[in-house]
Amino acid sequence: MSKEQAHYQFADELGGIEILQARYEKQNFSRHSHEGFTVGIIETGAQRFYRTGGDHIAPSNSIILVNADEIHNGCSASEGGWSYQAIYPTPEQFAEVNQAQGLSDNFAPYFTQAVVQDAALAQLLRNTIHSLNYSSNRLLRESLVYACLSQLMASHGKSVPPQCSLKPASKALILVKQCLDEQPAANVSLSELARLVHLSPCHLAKQFVKRYGMPPHAYQIQARLRQAKQLLRQGQPLLKVALDCGFHDQSHFHRHFKRALGVSPGRYAKEVQL
Repeated sequence: MSKEQAHYQFADELGGIEILQARYEKQNFSRHSHEGFTVGIIETGAQRFYRTGGDHIAPSNSIILVNADEIHNGCSASEGGWSYQAIYPTPEQFAEVNQAQGLSDNFAPYFTQAVVQDAALAQLLRNTIHSLNYSSNRLLRESLVYACLSQLMASHGKSVPPQCSLKPASKALILVKQCLDEQPAANVSLSELARLVHLSPCHLAKQFVKRYGMPPHAYQIQARLRQAKQLLRQGQPLLKVALDCGFHDQSHFHRHFKRALGVSPGRYAKEVQL
């Protein structure tokens, strides 16, 4: 039996929350991002990962927190690899929980710490994931999701990221990112993006990396993978998904998908199709 195992599931709560249970020994995740937050608990071993400008090590029983759209990677930090389980709530889902508590209806937290030790929250997270995977009791499932996200925000969330107090991202960079998000399959050049925002290609590339943690072409791959996940959940054929999302062929798609998610597109599709 392969020591590299990952099982994805999609729960209906709050419009759909992605869940992962995995064990890896040699998996080395490329730098990537998710549209949702990563909230994971290390069950065995330890994981090393990059987030927020530095490397972090998460030992057994610790909780990993990665903000939405935040660039990160991952590999083993212990002999024999590591196992963990995680959920990927979106900013909109956090906002819905916040609104249900009678607070701001557009709030999503920012987690300043990449690794936290919180035994009570860890157990609540385990219970939540277990219920989403195995229980058909809708009241229990939804109650645990609300409790888990509420406790996350109360214990470890901040209202704004520290960098928001610094110089905000320019409108040009925001526009370029929006263009890549909205048209991930477009065969657009750096020069075309630069002309769109009246910057030189060199300056745009440098500032984009500084703001978003990767160059525009690498960010475009992430946008394509996000679109691919949506199409796979809808049951679209693998080759069609690959070409519709802008990949050269199915092999090109497979390579990038597995490096970012730890499973093949075919395996992911079988587990999360609506």
